[in-house]
Amino acid sequence: MDFQSFVDSIPTAACVVSVEKLENGNYGKLRIVTGNRPYIDSIERPDENIVMLTKKFVPNSEYTNYLNRDLNFEDSCYRAAVLKKCIHAYAHPARFDVWFNMSFLPLCPDEGNICYCMYIMEINFKPDAKRMSNISSEIATAVLETCIKLRSAGDFKETMDSICKDIRDLCDSEHFCILMMDTEKRKCSVLGEALSKDTKLVSMNKYLDNFYDIAESWKDTIAGSNCLIVKNEHDMEVVKERNPIWHNSITSAGGKTIVLFPLEFKGELLGYIWAINFSSEAADNIKETLELTSFILASELYSYRMIDKLHILSSTDMLTGVMNRNEMNNYIDALSAKEIDKSVGVLFADLNGLKSVNDDIGHEAGDELLKNAANALRDVFAVYEIFRAGGDEFVAVVTDVTEEVLNAKAEKLRTVSKRYPNLVFAIGAAYESSVKNVRTALQNADKLMYEDKKRYYDLHPEKKRGFIDKRNG
Repeated sequence: MDFQSFVDSIPTAACVVSVEKLENGNYGKLRIVTGNRPYIDSIERPDENIVMLTKKFVPNSEYTNYLNRDLNFEDSCYRAAVLKKCIHAYAHPARFDVWFNMSFLPLCPDEGNICYCMYIMEINFKPDAKRMSNISSEIATAVLETCIKLRSAGDFKETMDSICKDIRDLCDSEHFCILMMDTEKRKCSVLGEALSKDTKLVSMNKYLDNFYDIAESWKDTIAGSNCLIVKNEHDMEVVKERNPIWHNSITSAGGKTIVLFPLEFKGELLGYIWAINFSSEAADNIKETLELTSFILASELYSYRMIDKLHILSSTDMLTGVMNRNEMNNYIDALSAKEIDKSVGVLFADLNGLKSVNDDIGHEAGDELLKNAANALRDVFAVYEIFRAGGDEFVAVVTDVTEEVLNAKAEKLRTVSKRYPNLVFAIGAAYESSVKNVRTALQNADKLMYEDKKRYYDLHPEKKRGFIDKRNG
């Protein structure tokens, strides 16, 4: 066949790819036999968003001369050239900031164990919604259900687990997971996951300690493609070559097949979704489903994370890192309205001598004292129990506690505070048998704290500068 005349008849970028068919059902080398002028220009004169390994086209060269190895490209070429199937894909490879509309068409005849296909591509600099939605009714239904659940008013974590179960069922996989990555703290967290009943795989939560380095390495393992699909031992060998540590981790855990998609939005990596030990027969449907689902999920998770960050900014005291007065008021309101009754303890802890530190040493030292006060409280109470009520005043609210335990915590706080220079608390602790009376506990703890503060200044009059009974202005 005159391949050159054939590709020259195609108006968009097109080339002929040869695939070496091996006896064991695998494939060997993939070569770009020839290309038309638009395709050759895409190599020799690429757009500014595209970087090639070389800018010289040489007919019949391996495709890896121009691009890093891409298992998805290889799989599409294999199915078109060897299995004689027509393949279409619309994808956003991580290596390029463009979208590729791709078609792979089988060509005949084969020459011995060398099979051929036509590769036609169109480059879009922005995603085309019509092309992205050109999917089967089954996939459209699955993605639509995901969208509806994401917009539901239910608990977000429960919604994520439900979505994971739906996708796991669709993939017929043993495990499906949404893994989030915090680049600042270098930590991973599981947003949702689902495991099959008969699997020997265990929850991803078991592996989270020190897992960030492995998750960070996935970008190089995907190697510029839009995802990683491992359907057999041949593909798994590529993973072993690129990422031996992860290969050992996943295979030792019982992983045989993997589909891994990054969750990216506005150029920011949020995390990954993946399915382990999925049905290889459904690989095409799984890839199409997860391509669109990951696009939608990433957008929703980006918004969720932004809302979460805004909530942190609005509820957290930026100096000490504990929750602020606004969050304390919301928490007190919620406790007062609780139907399930249980006990509550409130501890007021006010710094003695903060003004003296500010005046004599400086405000930086005063800020350090406030931070140490928060650290001392964290040594005694859970982070969600501590609030900075304002100025030098902190409050801890503990539910389902006995009066003895509350008083023991107050004494422990006095002991712990001695570890920090200049840190002395005036403390008042009050107990109520019902959370509905939490405001009474607040008032009583506040009163006891001022009595404790007065005793301190009676013993240390030199520290009394700036002591004002806030109850009287």
